[in-house]
Amino acid sequence: MNDRTDQDVGHGRKITALLLAAGGGRRLGGRPKALLSHHGRPLVEHAVRTLRDGGCAPDVRVVLGAAADDVRGAADLSGCVLLENPEWEAGMGTSLRAGLDALTGSGTAATLVFLVDQPGVGPQAVARVRAAYRSPATLASAAYGGRRGHPVLLGADHWAGVAAAASGDRGARGYLTRHEEELRLVECGDVADPADIDTPEDLPRLSP
Repeated sequence: MNDRTDQDVGHGRKITALLLAAGGGRRLGGRPKALLSHHGRPLVEHAVRTLRDGGCAPDVRVVLGAAADDVRGAADLSGCVLLENPEWEAGMGTSLRAGLDALTGSGTAATLVFLVDQPGVGPQAVARVRAAYRSPATLASAAYGGRRGHPVLLGADHWAGVAAAASGDRGARGYLTRHEEELRLVECGDVADPADIDTPEDLPRLSP
């Protein structure tokens, strides 16, 4: 358990977690990923706990979309700021834009972007990537065997560019590729598994 708060990290500047949990699970037969069961609770709840245990407390913002009302009713998201993306069917890029738009002007220096469907990425990876913060110009991401993955830390200086480039399910990928020289990779392959839950064949990665 990491007891540091947002104000303890990043030279006193606030880092806010942004959890993208709007997906409808099209390849899972329309089962919203946020509601998949993991250790007996909705997967979105597990993701929020991971962020908090990794130091993202108390401010976690969760972008909902598919079955948003059901997610609110089933998951304990107390203390989170809930955002709803009405355009979730157009892909993850719309959720990222919605989250960044909500953070703009909030005084947050950086946001740590986390995906709901990677249960193998735990608090240690979150803490490592958060620790890469240096200024609002910071750009960092977890790496697995040297390959870029999540979570991703976006300093506020990059938000407008990321939002403008986000489309479909690409999220920040194109922007990070174009700014590769500025991007700091934080190796997390020794503490996390980035495999996502995307198809029925992936469901055994979840625990009962």
